[in-house]
Amino acid sequence: MNINLIKTENDYNQALERLEMIFSAKRGTEQGDELELLGMLIEQYENEHFPIGLPDPIEAIKFRMEQMGYNQNDLAKIVGFKSRASEILNRKRKLSLEMIRQLHNELNISTDVLIQAY
Repeated sequence: MNINLIKTENDYNQALERLEMIFSAKRGTEQGDELELLGMLIEQYENEHFPIGLPDPIEAIKFRMEQMGYNQNDLAKIVGFKSRASEILNRKRKLSLEMIRQLHNELNISTDVLIQAY
């Protein structure tokens, strides 16, 4: 097992190729250990070079509502009024601090996502 740090895109591509070759390795074996270490190094490189931003707050609300089978009336119960729910979904009203708290508690959406500008 010869594992090196991933410093360049070429190193990254080689690591991905090696990962694919040993992907089925069993835990507790030398290749299994190599697979685990390689996975951590790849993840670290990707987090540094290909960061994924937070989702758009309104899209996160819509997605969570869809997951939960909620409609605009359900959102209105959370934020107060049907007209307010419509304005939020159509990006005509900014989320207040109280709405962010309610959406976080009721829809379990991270406050980090909800406080972003949109």
